[in-house]
Amino acid sequence: MSNKEDIAVPTAAVTPSGMNHLVVNVYNMEETHRFWTEIIGLKLVGKLNPGIGYKGQQKPKMQFYSGHDEGRRRHHDIAFVENPKLPPKPAEGWSMYGSPTSINHIAIELPDRESWLKQLAFMQSRGVKFSRKIDHGMSHSVYVNDPNGYGVELLYELPREDWENDIDAALNYAKERPAEGPEALIDEVDMPKFGVPRS
Repeated sequence: MSNKEDIAVPTAAVTPSGMNHLVVNVYNMEETHRFWTEIIGLKLVGKLNPGIGYKGQQKPKMQFYSGHDEGRRRHHDIAFVENPKLPPKPAEGWSMYGSPTSINHIAIELPDRESWLKQLAFMQSRGVKFSRKIDHGMSHSVYVNDPNGYGVELLYELPREDWENDIDAALNYAKERPAEGPEALIDEVDMPKFGVPRS
């Protein structure tokens, strides 16, 4: 007796509801853990137990992290796997264009503007260098480096009605802001609106 359901085969791929999680190779789990919990603010939600795993291979050191999870269905947002076979870390650090890592950057969303500004002040108080601070057409962002050479974007989303009618224009809008000193903690709120009729 088969448990196979009688499902009509669609003519096109089914659109997913979004990204569930990302798994990233790292050099050192302890260093990575400290950055992503103490600086970025994610919570450790689980670890892979040691032992033999897939195809008889030794399980890697792997840890799972999540942001605010009240009322969410996802088990984790990001996982890190310690991988001794990674190429050397980029000596020059991360930059938006030209970094030799496969992942350009990982974007982390803060719930609102106030939370974002508090996080920026916290990171600055901990001596975290901002690589770039920029107003995008659909979000405001600051970029920092993680210990593995990856870029990390911390952002808050602007109101959807300000950009949803012309997402292409919003994606192509970029205004650089100061990334050092007290000026890096200023956030301009007078933003252009994209695809919205002017009154």
